This record gives sequence, C-alpha cells and structure tokens, in this order.
Amino acid sequence: MDLDELLTRQHGMLSRAQAIASGLNARRVEWLVTSRRWRRVHAGVFATFTGPLPFEAQVWAAVLRAGRGAVAGHRTAAYLDGLCDDAGPVIHVTVPADRYVQCKIDGVRVHYAHRLPHTRHPSKNPPRTRLDDTVLDLVDVAPHPREAEGWVTAACQRRLTTPQRLADALARRKKIRWRPMTEAMLADGAQSPLELRHLRRVERAHGLPTGCRQRRIAGSRVSWIDVDYDEYRVRVELDGRIGHTGEGRFRDRRRDNRATVDGHATLRYGHADVFGDACGVAAEHVRVLRARGWTGRPRSCGPSCQVAP
Repeated sequence: MDLDELLTRQHGMLSRAQAIASGLNARRVEWLVTSRRWRRVHAGVFATFTGPLPFEAQVWAAVLRAGRGAVAGHRTAAYLDGLCDDAGPVIHVTVPADRYVQCKIDGVRVHYAHRLPHTRHPSKNPPRTRLDDTVLDLVDVAPHPREAEGWVTAACQRRLTTPQRLADALARRKKIRWRPMTEAMLADGAQSPLELRHLRRVERAHGLPTGCRQRRIAGSRVSWIDVDYDEYRVRVELDGRIGHTGEGRFRDRRRDNRATVDGHATLRYGHADVFGDACGVAAEHVRVLRARGWTGRPRSCGPSCQVAP
C-alpha cells in the first residue's frame, strides 16, 4: 500500500514507523512537523493535515500509538457502530494481552484482551472489535446491572444484533461480569430465568405470599400476567423482552391501564432489578402488599437485606 492509500485508509493519520517505511527519512518527518505541515498528536503519531481532528482520525491516532494489534474497543467501538450516541470523554483501545503499552497516552484508555484475534472485526475502518464482543466488553466493565442490561437492550432494539448472536458470543467467553443476568436476558422459554429468579430470590427468600404465575386474563384481548397476587389486587410484570418495542409496548401500557382502572396495582421490573437488587424489589412488594391488606410477616434473607421482618 502506497503512502496516499495509507493516509486515505487511516483518515490522514500516520505513525513515524509507517512514514519511514513509505520512504521518508527521520529528518524529513521532523521538518514536516516543525514547518507545521504535519502535527504531532501522540508520541510517534502525526496528523498530515491542518484543522480539527475528526473522531475517526482521533481513533486512528490512538490505535497507531497503542501499537501492534490495537483496535478501538468498548465505548469507542460502540459509538463507531451506532450502539450509543455519545463517544464519551476518552478514546478506548484494546490491545493483545501478550504485550503492554509502556507509557500513558493522553485522552486514551487502554484495555487488554486475550481473545482479541478472535474478537477483532476483520475489515471495519477504523479497526475495532466485533459488535457482539463490544457489547459483552461493555457488560463486563459495567459497574451496575442496570447499565449492563442497557447495553444488551440497546444492541437488540437498534437492530444491530440478535439475542442468539449475543448468546453465541457469550458462550465463547470463560469469564464475564453479570453472566447469570446476561444469560437470563438472552434465554428463551415460557418460564424464563427472570421469572425463576423472582420466584426464588424475591418471593421465597423473603417469605412473601405465593403469586399465581402466567395467569391468563380474557377480555377483548387475551393477556397474561407474570405474577398475580389476586387476593391483594397486585400484579407484577417481569419485562424480559430485550427487543420489545413498538406495538408490544402499547399493548403492555393498555393492559396496565386497564388493571389500574379495575383497582389493581402493577409493579414492573427488568433483569437489572431482579438480578441486581432482589431485596429492594422484595421491599417494594412488601410495602404494596401491606397497603392492600397482607398481614403476613416477611423475613430478611441476610445481614444486609432491606426487608424488615
């Protein structure tokens, strides 16, 4: 690849090593910089044009500075692929775990990955991780289950991938944070892992009354209630449909509105609630059930449990 082709591919960014390999000597490179025809962006990395750096050029500069095998990753790769609308304040790059970037790079966060040869996209420009692996990388570093849930949901709702493709990518990973919740989000089945988690970690663990599950409600339209505490006119909806948009959401809204008109209280939870804060969910159940006549005695499931007996 000649110099012009390389500059076009790399959005005008060039490393010192690439410049010399293309026939320029070190003296010529320094003259181009001191004469302000080029400018130094990072150590050994130059912009060969003047004016503001487009985002793709900033990514290329970070990748070139990080060195062999580096690609855009995490939030930067997510932004490039349309998974999020805000690139964030720093550029994220991922490098193979068998090498180490010695010096800190201003404005760049470096991640290391053992499986990068398998998770690197083969052709996208700037180079980046494959979208399914980008989603899972972001899940892995998410500080809270709600954020992890948000990345999976966004990827599917924006039609960038499918639950099956994410599940396949997840199966290839030995270690990842929030694995049980992520597996539950991507699973199929009438009695979903989300429903089972609610039964075991919310209801049974805290001594709540046993709700009727998957109750069929007939009317002008047939609908299903995930958990129905009919005696207390309380319903729980467990929203585990990560790609659930459009008409489906309007049906849910109409069903909840009808329930309210009929005197039912509806509580709605997702994966991040049930997997990330089962005690908090149980505490809300207790407050609503007691307000509607339940006289039972709940129990704490551990020393830090929010449910008071």
